[in-house]
Amino acid sequence: MAIPQPDLLTALDSRRSIPAKQLSAPGPDESTLNRMLTSAVRVPDHGKRVAFRFLTIQGDARHTLGERLAARGMEKFPDAGAAAVEKDRGRFSYAPLIVTVIAQLGPDEKIPEFERTLTAGCVCFALLQAAQAFGFGAVWLTGWPAYDEQVARWLGLQADEHVAGFIHIGTAKIDAPERERPDVATLLSEWSPV
Repeated sequence: MAIPQPDLLTALDSRRSIPAKQLSAPGPDESTLNRMLTSAVRVPDHGKRVAFRFLTIQGDARHTLGERLAARGMEKFPDAGAAAVEKDRGRFSYAPLIVTVIAQLGPDEKIPEFERTLTAGCVCFALLQAAQAFGFGAVWLTGWPAYDEQVARWLGLQADEHVAGFIHIGTAKIDAPERERPDVATLLSEWSPV
């Protein structure tokens, strides 16, 4: 059995989400982002389908998307208050970079859609780890925009594509908050034949 590398376990154990409102510039430059994505794609991928792609949202595009989300939110949720509209308007305005991880889930006779979706989810998690390794704060968010057909059209998604996550990346303005984690002993059981 291989001896675990403490640095790798420390990286896993110290992963924290930084609230999007607590992320600001600077974010990763193009070279750093490409290096982060190189690590993020090293995920389990049954059948080597590479059932994901990336779309960045940055600069003024973040605010344009926010204005569209505010308008779309008012259409979808006509009873929403002013605070909800403002939340949608500012949803993408804090972190300097949002990497949209898009699951590509077209027909596949061998690999179930669920497995390909899990692969895209693994990419989201690996990208969080890579961002933290470079000293950035990050958070994986979805919310109603990840599931809305109009937002999907704005983002240029095809009919068989879905947002797996919006990964907000930037410089943390606060220390990463810790939260209570589950006790693994309460989650572990052993199967035995009956």
